[in-house]
Amino acid sequence: MSRIGILFHSGYGHTRVQAEAVLAGINKLSGVEAQMVEVSEQGELTEAQWQWLAEAQGIIFGSPTYMGTVSWQFKKVADASSQIWANQGWKDKLAAGFTNSATVNGDKAITIQYLQAFAAQHSMLWVSTGMMPANQKESDRNDLNYLGGFSGLLAQSPSNASPAEGPLPGDLATAEVFGERFATLVRQQG
Repeated sequence: MSRIGILFHSGYGHTRVQAEAVLAGINKLSGVEAQMVEVSEQGELTEAQWQWLAEAQGIIFGSPTYMGTVSWQFKKVADASSQIWANQGWKDKLAAGFTNSATVNGDKAITIQYLQAFAAQHSMLWVSTGMMPANQKESDRNDLNYLGGFSGLLAQSPSNASPAEGPLPGDLATAEVFGERFATLVRQQG
């Protein structure tokens, strides 16, 4: 059974909803076991969470985009992974990333680039979304990959929306497809 960890921080609950949609996509496949590994509000993980990541064949990183990059809580965990980096403990694991912010752009690309660089430092193999954007004049805001993410999964939640109201349905559907793609690739690696 292949294992996947979804390592994420969510400040207000919106990124957690996005992570749950990624998990739902992963759970569509047999032969893959996934666990959400949520960073605490203090920017920490438990020993059991670190162990799950050590045993996983793939890790999907997620963070809201705050002030143009990952949250400080996610960054604290990233910094705490330096011993894993020194020992190349995550080398050749599959990696991917997702982010959510209140605006359509919100400098989400910077967050995804940070997550890519973080994975590269750990010698991980980055998985793109594998989706074409919904960029035709007939496209609707709730079409798959309306925000046009190639390097990583993007979502938008209006700033005054509760986690039940955002991310928007199309972004959650995109997250499910993304999760299923990632799980398929992890399962293929055995």
